[in-house]
Order: sequence, then C-alpha cells, then structure tokens
Amino acid sequence: MKLGCIGDDFTGSSDLASMLAKNGMRVIQFSGVPDGDAPADVDAGVVALKTRTMPVEEAVRRSLEALDWLLAQGCTQIFFKYCSTFDSTPDGNIGPVTEALMDRLGAETAIVCPAFPATGRTVYQGHLFVHDKLLSESGMEHHPLTPMTDPDIRRWLARQSTRAVGHVPAATVADGPSAIATALCSETGAGRPLVVIDATSDADLRAIGAAAKGQPLITGGSGVAMGLPANLLGAEALHSVEEDWRGEAGPAALIAGSASTMTRAQIARWRERNPAREITADEVMQGRVTPDEAARAALDSDSPLLLYSSADPERVKAAQETYGREIVAGRLEAFFAETARLLVAGGVRRLVTAGGETSGAVVEGLGLTALRIGPEITPGVPAVAAEGQPLVLALKSGNFGDVDFFETALAMLEART
Repeated sequence: MKLGCIGDDFTGSSDLASMLAKNGMRVIQFSGVPDGDAPADVDAGVVALKTRTMPVEEAVRRSLEALDWLLAQGCTQIFFKYCSTFDSTPDGNIGPVTEALMDRLGAETAIVCPAFPATGRTVYQGHLFVHDKLLSESGMEHHPLTPMTDPDIRRWLARQSTRAVGHVPAATVADGPSAIATALCSETGAGRPLVVIDATSDADLRAIGAAAKGQPLITGGSGVAMGLPANLLGAEALHSVEEDWRGEAGPAALIAGSASTMTRAQIARWRERNPAREITADEVMQGRVTPDEAARAALDSDSPLLLYSSADPERVKAAQETYGREIVAGRLEAFFAETARLLVAGGVRRLVTAGGETSGAVVEGLGLTALRIGPEITPGVPAVAAEGQPLVLALKSGNFGDVDFFETALAMLEART
C-alpha cells in the first residue's frame, strides 16, 4: 500500500476514496482501524473514523492509531481528509489532528487545501467559497454541530493550532508545481508550517498534487488528492475502476439524516414521484416510532422507500434545545443504524444514505469493516461494495449531489449485465 488516508467521517472518506479510484488507484475503505493487514492488491487504504465532532483528545488519539496502522502497511505518504467546507469548531478538530500527525511523522510542513471545485468549493486568497458565496454566507454558518462563521481558513485554522499558518496564493499556484513547492519551503522556513493553498480549478489541484510529491503529510478535501496516484504509481500502473464494478440486484431503500440545504432539496424531489416517510426527532425521542416499524414500512413498500429525518435548521435547533444536542444526534444515529441492520437482514441489497454522521452510524450498525470503491455516482460520492456480502451502498455527504441524486444512485448501484 502506497498511500495511507485518514478520514474524519465516513462519507468524506468515501469521497476521497472515490477521487483516488477515479484517478487510477485500487482503493479499499476501512470502517475504523482494521485488526489485520490490508489486502495485497490495494494501492491506497482509507481509514474512515468518526472524529469530526469528537472531543479533541479522542479525535487525536484515534487518528494516531490509524496513522500507526497505515505506516505498518508500508504507506509512504499520509493524507488527512476533512470536509471541503472545513467543518470544525474554533477548538478543533482539524488543527489538533494535523499537528499530532505532523509530530508523529516528523513532518516539517502540512499542506492545507479543502478546495473541491467540482462541488463548488474553492479557496482564493485564503478564503473558502461555496459556489459564489463565502463559506460564512453559504448556509454553513447555521450548521448545528460545526457552524462556520469565518470564511478565512487561515484565521480559522490559527484558532485551532499551536503552529503558525502560512499561505500560497492563487498567482503562485498558477505558475505550476515548482513554484508551489518553492513557496511551501519558503512558508515553512518563515515559521509558518501549516500552509493554506489557494485552488479554484482542477488544474490548480493537479499542480498542488504534483508539488506534494515526497511530502509526508497532505490535508484537505478530496480534490487535492487527484494528482497523487500518478505520483505514487506512475502512469503505467493506473487502473480503471469501472472494469470491476458489477452492482447488485434486489430490493433497495434510502435513509437521509442530514439537514443540509441540498439533502432537503433531494428529499423534496424524491417525494414528488416516490414514497417517503419522515422520522422526526420528537418521534424518536418519545419512542413513538421504532426501527422495526420504519424498516417494515420500507420492506413492505412496492418501490424503494426513503426514510428521512432532515428538518430545517430551526426545527433541528428546537429539538436540540428540548432534549440536548448530543443526545438527539446520538439517538437518531442509533435509530438509523438499527433500521439499516433490519433492512439488510430483510433482504435489501442496495442502500443509499445521506449525511456524514448518519452514513457513519449505518456502516457501524451493519458491521461493515471494509468497502471496495466503485465508480463515481456524482463528484465526491462513489458506489461502494461491502467486502464478503451481496450489498452495495452510496454514502453521501449532506451537501453533495444534485436534486436527482437519489434516483441516480439507485440506478448506479443496480446490477449490470
């Protein structure tokens, strides 16, 4: 295994794995740190954690455990993956985890680049944009767990870190890999080893990837990983993921637990033509609906049923104030994890989930320890196949995909002849 990756949530890890697979690597995604060694045919391993909103100390500990396992597999470069909207609080966890990885690796520099232009995330003059809006005006300022109220990634990262934050501007990136590499050395030499790099296009990301050759640690969204496979494998060893994908026949179901603007739009579109059942926080907290009832409704449906708990931010906030933020989140995740287990036990072979925390809970609830990465459904979201069982999934971060994502995903997961 050449490239070792640590993801701070499950859908973000799938996003990164998809980017690597699309660009020529054989990739497997692990649910947590594996007990044994990686398969011999893997070029890149992605260890998916749930550390995005954990207490800082726990996030650091688990990330270092993942790092130690990846280094034991022979990885020569490490990628720390976080969301392309830099989801974090002023206390962490991106800064503390990055610095802990630097310390363990003895890395003098860490590239910081959350940009993913294919999904509208760009970094310019150190500021993160979502399409044509600053991050702090994109809706992320209302995120219930990690409200992003400052679009300046340099400033936000500095609040989380003990090391100083540097910057490579767009004009330097436009001059290509050599200029970027020189700027990285200059920023590190000036005592600014956490280096935010501007990127507004895929060409920028490929240039940054080329400049990262030999760097022990890269951090960011999945976009900046697109140039890494050619660095590590060489053009002659790149692989086409579409050649191996088969999909699965059989029943399907969908679960959505994200309150993001895009997920709510996708739910609305799905409901125009397909069956859906809302699961409210109040119902779950008061025991007025059970996983068994939800799973039975989906299994009895003549066509794929969407089970969703994706209220608008004000309703989410009201439930958090009534029951407690962490309690509500934990109960909903446990509800959907058990629902997914019952769905698969009842014969579901294609499962689509929306929301990073929800997807992570579903993967844990199903006991999936390894996922083979298939073709891309939409930028940032691959089809994945569970190792050792007839089950394929789409694990979507809340904001990814267009309004027709659910139907597109089910079609991609379906068995091919």
